[in-house]
Formats: sequence, structure tokens, C-alpha cells
Amino acid sequence: MATYTLEHPDKGLITYTDKKRYLWLISMLMPAFPLMGVAVFYQTGIQWTLALPLAVNYLILPFVDYLVGSDVNNPPEELVPQLEADNYYRILTMLTVPLHFIVLGVMAYVVGTNDLSPWMVLVMAIIAGGYSGLGINTAHELGHKQTALEQLMAKIALAVPAYGHFCVEHNRGHHVLVATPDDPASARLGESIYAFTLREIPGTFVRGWNLEKTRLNKQGKATWSTDNNILQSYLMSLVLQGTLVYLFGWIMLPFLAVHNFWAWYQLTSANYIEHYGLLRKKNDNGRYERCQPHHSWNANYIMSNLALFHLQRHSDHHANPIRRYQSLRNFDDIPELPNGYYGMYLLAYIPWLWFRVMDKRVLALPHINGDLSKVNILPSKVKATYALYGQGQEIPQ
Repeated sequence: MATYTLEHPDKGLITYTDKKRYLWLISMLMPAFPLMGVAVFYQTGIQWTLALPLAVNYLILPFVDYLVGSDVNNPPEELVPQLEADNYYRILTMLTVPLHFIVLGVMAYVVGTNDLSPWMVLVMAIIAGGYSGLGINTAHELGHKQTALEQLMAKIALAVPAYGHFCVEHNRGHHVLVATPDDPASARLGESIYAFTLREIPGTFVRGWNLEKTRLNKQGKATWSTDNNILQSYLMSLVLQGTLVYLFGWIMLPFLAVHNFWAWYQLTSANYIEHYGLLRKKNDNGRYERCQPHHSWNANYIMSNLALFHLQRHSDHHANPIRRYQSLRNFDDIPELPNGYYGMYLLAYIPWLWFRVMDKRVLALPHINGDLSKVNILPSKVKATYALYGQGQEIPQ
């Protein structure tokens, strides 16, 4: 196990050992988990065993998060440069990319070569989509980095869920306007995940395309060209998914349609819970304040963070977007989710229960303290929210 050391002029010898160093292999292997269900199916011939990965994601992982608990430890700041220079961590993210292709290919093979019931084809598409959605998470980690290789690998990873506009939109759109009413990828208090989905998926695609179009126009290049980063990834998606249709026939069309949507919906679910109700202040000059850790919901749950390359330490990620996953920090007095992401997804899918749990949690945050003017509220719910929680506060004009 690697230990990082530094002789500091004031603090003396500083040492740090990442106790999770080899546990990060879980993040790399997580996309391959559907292969477990496939293996059991071929051993037993029982179709429902293919659904085992769903139980792992939505039942076992939230329970393990609750059981194992959180890790609030941070690496010493003085040793972060050494930690980030360790190639082991970035190699894990790059090795994850081919796994996304392999797993989708295996799932397509199972659907295309076995006489599965229509319901099981649907389940397989959802499982494949859920785990291909992790490809967006892999691309998220790679796409924020400033090396050409990692950015290329991000585009390749996005070919699997057919979400090629993500890195352009996320880096140059979402990170600029996060936790503001102007961001289609930031959920508003009182907005259900289903309403958010109808706003977020088309809104982020349009924003990503326009950002790339603007970039190319400034360089004097055509939008519809091989210089377009979005089209590069979508072309790879077309080749990949076209090959699957060619190999396994018409059944791939509904399978891939559901797969693609469910992969996108995993990102939508993450975006929904990551900034729900949080609002950055607009300064007198019309610009929003710099994004701070309290503008994102954080989660320190050990198991789901090990499965998601520390995505759930989202507060530090948005405050410091190029920071690598192994060195993301916890902060005191920031918004904390009551469970890991998969548990929160389940909660979000039941809107009345989500509102009951999360709305009061938003208002109780130290930097909000019940002040609704500091909350990103769904415009159609402003009057109702002030009537319910406002306690005499004046509705802003």
C-alpha cells in the first residue's frame, strides 16, 4: 500500500496512506456487474436471475451504505500533488472504458441469441442501460482532466450510452451555471424528477450543441464536421449500436432504445439529487457568485463512493472541478444526503416522499436557515412554497 510523505518546514513530517487504494478497483469493476446475472442464467437457465444486478443496485447497495456508514477523512492538502500524480488512479479510470463496451456487447448477445420473454428483454435493457450509465460517470471523471488522452477516452466512453454531448455541456455549461435557475441540470425545490427529466434531457442537449457550435464558429470551422467533439462521439455510438443491430437483428432496436434512455436517466437522476433546491446568489453586476461546496449535495457513504469514483463527494468536485477523485474532500456544514445515490434515486422516484424528506432538509441548511429567497424554487410552486414555509416572508417580485 503506497504511503505519501513530505517534510514540511512548519508541520514536520507529513504522511498519508490511502486505505481505499485497492478498494477503488470496485469502481472499475462495477460496470461489469451484470455479467454476474448472465453467468447465473447460463448455469441455471432461469431467466429471472438476469435481474440480479437490479437488486444489487437498488436494494443491497443502499442497505450496505446505511450499514457501513461514511468516511469523512481527507488526505492532507500538502500531499495532494503526490496523490494526484500517482498514475495508478488514472489507469483505473481508463481501464474502465473498455469494460463498458464489453458488457453492452455481452448483454446484447444474451438478448439476441436467447428466447427471452418480452418482459425479460425490457429488464435486460434497463440493466444494460443502468450500467452503461456508469459510462457517463467514467467520462465525467476523465473529461474534467486536462490531458488529451483522458479527454479522448471520455468521448469513447460516451459512445456506449450514446450521450456524446455530455462533456461539452457538463464542463462548459453545467459547471458555469450550476445551482441557478438558468441551469437545466439543476433541480428546483418542488420539481419532481419526472418534470425535471422533461426539462433536463432536451435542455442539456441543446445547450451542449450550441456551446460546441459557438466554439467551432469562433475557430472558423463548420459545425457539421469531424472537428465537432459531439459528433465524434455520436459517430462511434452509431458504429457500435449499428454493429449490434447487424449482428443480433431487429430485437436490438427496442433493446437499444430502452438501454439508451435508461442510461441517460441515470445521469438525470444524479443531476436531480445533486443540486436540488440549492441556489447561488446573483451579485449586483448580474453575475452569480463563485460556486462553493454548499451549492451541491454531498454524500460520504463508503460503498457507493467506491462504486462511483467518489462522485458523491460532489461539493468539492464543483468547487474544484479538475481535482481527481482520490483526493476529493469532505467539508463541514455542507448539504449532506441521507443515503448514497442509489438509495436517493429510489426516494426521488416517489415524488411525494422525496418532497417530504428533502424540502425541510433544504430549508434547514445553515446557509439558508429557512430563508426562501436563498432557495431555487420551481416558479409554478413559489406561492405555494411561501404559503407552506414562508412564515410571513415576502414573495420576491
